[in-house]
Amino acid sequence: MNGELLRLVDSIHRDKDIDKEIIFKGLEDALLSAARKHFGQRDSIIVTIDRETGEVLAFDGDTRLSPVEFGRIAAQTAKQVMIQKIKEAESEVIYGEFSTKLHDVVNCTVQRIEGSAVICNLGKVEGILPRREQVKEDTYRPGERLKCYVLDVKQEGQKVKVILSRTHPDIVKRLFEIEVPEVADRIIEVKGIAREPGNRTKIAVLSADSRVDCVGACVGVRGSRIKNIVAELGGEKIDIVPWSSQPEMFIAKALSPAEIYSITLNPAMNRAKVVVPDDQLSLAIGKKGQNVRLAAKLTHWDIDVLGKSDAENLAAEARSALTGIEGASESTIDRLVRLGYNLADLAQIDPQSLTGHESVSIEEAEAIVKVAQKIVYEGLSAVRKPEAEPQEEEAEAETQEEGAQQQPTEEEAATEASEMTTGEEQTGEEGAAEEQTGEEEEMAEQPSDSADPVEETDEATDEATNEAASEEADEEAADEEVEQETDSRQSEA
Repeated sequence: MNGELLRLVDSIHRDKDIDKEIIFKGLEDALLSAARKHFGQRDSIIVTIDRETGEVLAFDGDTRLSPVEFGRIAAQTAKQVMIQKIKEAESEVIYGEFSTKLHDVVNCTVQRIEGSAVICNLGKVEGILPRREQVKEDTYRPGERLKCYVLDVKQEGQKVKVILSRTHPDIVKRLFEIEVPEVADRIIEVKGIAREPGNRTKIAVLSADSRVDCVGACVGVRGSRIKNIVAELGGEKIDIVPWSSQPEMFIAKALSPAEIYSITLNPAMNRAKVVVPDDQLSLAIGKKGQNVRLAAKLTHWDIDVLGKSDAENLAAEARSALTGIEGASESTIDRLVRLGYNLADLAQIDPQSLTGHESVSIEEAEAIVKVAQKIVYEGLSAVRKPEAEPQEEEAEAETQEEGAQQQPTEEEAATEASEMTTGEEQTGEEGAAEEQTGEEEEMAEQPSDSADPVEETDEATDEATNEAASEEADEEAADEEVEQETDSRQSEA
C-alpha cells in the first residue's frame, strides 16, 4: 500500500510535471477532509504522510486513526479533493510555463475552428487565435502547423487561457531570431519594425560588428534565410533597411527602392519633405500609399513625398507670396522656403516654434505667420467666390436667352404686323357682311299685325322656296328653247 502510494505520486509528478511536495500536501488535505467527514469537524485530527515510506499517519489527539476506518463516503470526498488539488497544481504549472513564453513564438497545430476563432493545440493547453489577430489573407485547416506569437496568458479559475497572434509586428522579430543566428546573438540588432500584416513589412537593422553586413546576414545565401521567414508569413514581402542615426539617410533607405532627389527636415513640425524625380513619384508612394506609410512608421517622421516639378512650384509660390513682408528679411524667407515650409504650414504653425527651431526672431515669425494666414484664408474665400460667380453668370445668361426667345426679331415682328393687318381687314369685311345679313334677316323677320310671328316666318320661307323653284324651272325652259333653236339652225344649215 505504501509503495503504491509512492509510485502514484511519482507517476503524477512525471505526467503532470507537478512537484512531489505539492502532491503530498494535496493527499494530506484530502485525507484530513475524509477524517473530519467521518469523525466530525475536530481541530485535533492531524494527517501526515511519510515522504520516504509513504506511510499514512492519522491522529486524533493521542489516538491513532486507521484510514481504513474512514468509510466509502469519506474516501469519495478524499478523491474529489485530491482531483481538485491536482488540477489546481497543474494549472499553476501551465501558467508558470507559458508566462515565461509570453511575447515569444511557439509552435502549435490547428485543432479546430470555432466561429471566427482558431483553436490551436499547444500540448498541455489550447491556444486561442482570435479573428482580430489573424491575417485576412490566411486560411487555416485542422492539422496545419503554425508559428504563433504569445500575446497574453491569463489564468481563469483552474483554466489557463493563452491568446495567440499572427499579426503582431514582434512575430517578425522573433522569426528573425530563429532564422538568423546573428540576431539571436545580438550581433545584429533590430531597431524598428513597421508592418501591414499579409502585405508588407519594413524592418530596420543595425550591426554591432563592422565586419558583419546586417542586410546580407538577414537575407542569407541566395536568400535562404529570408525565404523561410516569408514562407512562414504566407508570402508577405519584407524590406530590410539598414538603420542610420542620420534621419536623412534613414528616410532615404526606408523609401527604397525609389530614388531620392532631396530631403528637407522640419523639426518644428516633425516633418520631412522628400523630393523625388517625377517618374519616381508613384514608386516612392507605393501601392495605395503603402511604401511611404510604412516608411513614416519606421522612421517616426511625417513624410511628404513630392515630385520635383510640384516642389518647385510650391516653393516659388511661397517665395513670391512672402516676399516683401514688412518686418521679415529676405534671407529668413529664403531659409524657410528651403526648409520646405509652404503657406499652409506657416499658417498653422506656432510662431514660437519658428523661433525655437529655425532661429527666427519673434517679430519676423509673427509677421510671416500673420501674412501666411491672411493669404491662405483669403485664398480659400477667393476660391469659393469664383465658384459662385460663374453660377450667377450662367443664371444671367439663361435669363437673357429666355428673354431673347420671348422677344421676336424685326422680320418676325413685321410678318406678325402684316398678318394682324390682313386679319383685321378680313374681320372688317366679315363684319360688314354679317351686318348686311343681319339687316336682311331683320327685314325678313319683321312680323305682320294679323299673323303669328312663327307662322308668318314659315309662310315667308315657303313662298321664298316656291319662288326660287319657279325661277329655276323658267331658266331650265329658256335653256331648252335656246338649245332647240340652235339645233334647228344647225339642221337647216
